[in-house]
Amino acid sequence: MEIKRRETRKIFVGNVPVGGDAPVSVQTMTKTFTHHKKKTLEQIKKCHSAGCDIIRVAVPDEKSVRSFEWIKKNSPIPVVADIHFNYKLAIDSISAGADCVRINPGNIGGERAVEMIVKRAEEAGIPLRIGVNAGSLERDVLEKFGSPSPEALSFSAEKWCRFLEEKLGFKNFKVSIKSTDPMTTVRANILFSSRTDAPLHIGITESGTSFSGGIRSAVGLTILLSSGIGDTIRVSLPTHPVFEVLAGIHILNSLGLRGFEGVKVIACPVCGRCQVNVQKIADEIERRTIFIKKPITVAVMGCVVNGPGEARFADIGVVGGKNSFLLYIQGKKVKKVEPRDLLKTLMKVMEEEFLKK
Repeated sequence: MEIKRRETRKIFVGNVPVGGDAPVSVQTMTKTFTHHKKKTLEQIKKCHSAGCDIIRVAVPDEKSVRSFEWIKKNSPIPVVADIHFNYKLAIDSISAGADCVRINPGNIGGERAVEMIVKRAEEAGIPLRIGVNAGSLERDVLEKFGSPSPEALSFSAEKWCRFLEEKLGFKNFKVSIKSTDPMTTVRANILFSSRTDAPLHIGITESGTSFSGGIRSAVGLTILLSSGIGDTIRVSLPTHPVFEVLAGIHILNSLGLRGFEGVKVIACPVCGRCQVNVQKIADEIERRTIFIKKPITVAVMGCVVNGPGEARFADIGVVGGKNSFLLYIQGKKVKKVEPRDLLKTLMKVMEEEFLKK
């Protein structure tokens, strides 16, 4: 089933288009202290290698602004400055070369502060991201609705859109509306998207652990993306940002919204017939191939019930037995491999049969 995307206006974050007819882009956020500029840049480069389109860094103080300028000059992808509480840091980050600035109007200091940030962004020709979060809604909005409900979140986002568009004449922005609850996030974004053409950044904020947060994010993002809503995404997880990028890529690939190239590892779910450690093998293959940008499918199967059939449809397939593995290359059974030689053999086959050609 082809997904019909919601029609939104297009903006550019650096050289990356967001909205309009642009593909859904993948974002993440660095987990380092921004003033540790070399470590931050190292994370950015790894995320870029994994397929990240746009990256965001926290700018909580002036020393972070000073590092931000160096990071931006050396980053291979557009960098967004994430600002809370202090509007002056947003203005300074724009002067330091930010490709976009993310602000939360609920905690940045009111209309006057937003107006000054908008003026500087217009001068620099960069977009803003207006972030509305359930945990930091304006007091008057909470009093009006009684809780950070979908209606309250959408109301806040619409209010700031009107302020930017009608009072300030500024349309170069995208919006994000997030809650820790997937269905609150979904309903708020559906409500908001029916009333505006602003591009949307979607995600589930403070989603949980790497396991539960990944599931909550996938649920919320899949519902929205399947409804045509979402121009750029982030999967928020308490782990290295590379895994946020990979999670986002897998979600978009699964929905047919992007055709990212890379190694896809298929693994059987394991049962009482299995005599090998499928999870350990599959995880290690995925770890070793994380930065390979060529469409290669590797199947790791634990027994002979479905193993040979699945392996035949993969580029490289291994089927576990009691004392050895059967190796398949593009559907043809090639040889038996001893368990201790499996990973080394797999990587050698991948290099010789797929990467050198």
